[in-house]
Amino acid sequence: MAASDATLAARLDARGVRYERDADGDYRVVFAWQQEQRSQVAFVAGRAHVFGDSAVREVFSPAARVPAGGFDAARSDMLLRDSQSNILGAWEIAGDVLFYVIKLHDDADGARIEQALEAAAQLADDMEQRLTGEDAL
Repeated sequence: MAASDATLAARLDARGVRYERDADGDYRVVFAWQQEQRSQVAFVAGRAHVFGDSAVREVFSPAARVPAGGFDAARSDMLLRDSQSNILGAWEIAGDVLFYVIKLHDDADGARIEQALEAAAQLADDMEQRLTGEDAL
């Protein structure tokens, strides 16, 4: 079954990952790249999803607001092709926000969670810059 939140916190703490818990119970991590003068937020979901006899936990980072009516065909195609080129994770839309989402087994160790956070943040920040030219998220 799902690892407890206390275990997740212990795994993040052991790696020295600085986080805050948000109102939803998610673990919020901020990455900053001084050279590029950019930052990006990434999250580890506070709850795991049961999948058969195990559980999956999402690591995600917002990249951009989705325009009213959704992305046009060219951008949608680009996002699908970009998802295919990444080994772990994919682009997802939740509400009006485009996220890069990586789904890990809930028993992943702290190093794997930290790697997923870094990857999601970097990919989302790169896409944010590509789509908007801004650093809003």
